[in-house]
Amino acid sequence: MKNREPERMTATQKAALDAELADMEGPKRQGIIDAIAVARGFGDLSENFEYHAAKHEGGMLEGRIQNLRERLREVVIVDGEAAAASGRIEVGAHVVIEDEDGGELSVEISAVGGSGTVSPTSPLGLALVGAKVGDSVRIAAPKRTWTATVISFRYP
Repeated sequence: MKNREPERMTATQKAALDAELADMEGPKRQGIIDAIAVARGFGDLSENFEYHAAKHEGGMLEGRIQNLRERLREVVIVDGEAAAASGRIEVGAHVVIEDEDGGELSVEISAVGGSGTVSPTSPLGLALVGAKVGDSVRIAAPKRTWTATVISFRYP
């Protein structure tokens, strides 16, 4: 197993990952077991596409389950109220930044992902965590480095 830093996330983000893990270990795993059983009934396994596809899907699911278990093993829960009181951006914050061209971007720093979110370990997330309103941050993205100013942030 890899030694990795404990992942920081809000209680809501952890609950979402716990729910995803429960779904994968329950209904999704059972669905794959059922699909493998049905595919076995089609005959010769050496040329049985459905069987091999279901086995592959099962392997992918088990990998995701293992990844989620590892991530959740040593989670550090971030308290949004304490972070807001400190005036510094932390995981769970909804942040508005202005780029060098005056364009605004609104993102949520999330360990879970989804639309409008950035990971705290992404270039943007790394630049924003710990910043305060008014700070200029340098984002070392793969294609270019750019600067943005923190306009505001809030915790839901």
